[in-house]
Amino acid sequence: MPVIVTLDVMLARRKMRSRELAERVGITEANLSLLKSGKVRGVRFDTLSRICEVLQCQPGDLLAWEPGPEPPDNSD
Repeated sequence: MPVIVTLDVMLARRKMRSRELAERVGITEANLSLLKSGKVRGVRFDTLSRICEVLQCQPGDLLAWEPGPEPPDNSD
């Protein structure tokens, strides 16, 4: 997946544990863990907004895009 979740980096910078963030945002630790690991297919904007509010950051501080391998050329 070319979108990388860097939530763990921001948590470390803010010296905050996942449990505290989950409580303050209003989501379960399990869902936060899935988000941190990148194993979710999407995130609600209101959840992302609450995370950014608590961590005092921008969405771009939590997500990064890395190009993946190019798809094969099937034009033959």
